[in-house]
Amino acid sequence: MSDQENSELNINTRTAGKRMKVLVLGGTGATGKQLLDQLLDRGHEVHAVVRSTTSLTDELIKNDNLSLTEASVLDLDQSKLQELVSGCDAVASCLGHNLSLRGIFGPPYRLVTEAARRVCSVVQNSKSSRPLKFVLMNTTGNRNRDLNEPVSFAQRCIVGLLRYLVPPHADNEDAAEYLRSTIGQSNDQIEWVVVRPDSLINESSVSPYSLHASPTRSAIFDAGKTSRINVANFIAALIDTDDLWQTWKGKMPVIYNSTTSSPDAPESPQS
Repeated sequence: MSDQENSELNINTRTAGKRMKVLVLGGTGATGKQLLDQLLDRGHEVHAVVRSTTSLTDELIKNDNLSLTEASVLDLDQSKLQELVSGCDAVASCLGHNLSLRGIFGPPYRLVTEAARRVCSVVQNSKSSRPLKFVLMNTTGNRNRDLNEPVSFAQRCIVGLLRYLVPPHADNEDAAEYLRSTIGQSNDQIEWVVVRPDSLINESSVSPYSLHASPTRSAIFDAGKTSRINVANFIAALIDTDDLWQTWKGKMPVIYNSTTSSPDAPESPQS
């Protein structure tokens, strides 16, 4: 299926009447908060693991469909993590490293990867009768090694430097690679999608965006833009829209804000 066909899928419609239980990791991040809003607006039961509730609005905290665990996900013991994952239809990880010297170069160096490993380990030990959906927010700077994604020599050099000099980049790569190669395509307990936005920006509402199997531009030399609210909208749609999930399951879709208003542009996939 071509990128154009993928981007024109009707993903405005969720599975009718299907209320889901979703665990969100990194719910107080800039994208994580948007995802909480999107999932709650769709009527789902949401549990979020957050370092602190201070950045959440009172309206969000008081929502009857939202429950919160205030902790670092890596500090949760196995039994608590098992409790949080139990009965979930999906887990969405919007974890990332703070953009500060301590956040970039200080521990935990493998926050995203270790969180994915721990959740997947719990799920696999639970022997659930149905596979759990795992959605990982990632970056276009990370290649999908299942595909022959063209990358220039100059970009390879820069990404190589980032991999060794900037721990969060290696963490993002390792987390996606863990899902791709260790969990794989035929796991009975876990299905996954790695969502790759380009340069993240803030916007107040969902706008048209396009979906692609691979980047259509250089993440280093010609980066596009992706609004955080659009990323959240796509993740929520993946979770509760079966056709969309089947399209991208086991893949690493790239999401860009659309820059065209032509009749062929994809519709905004709002709930």
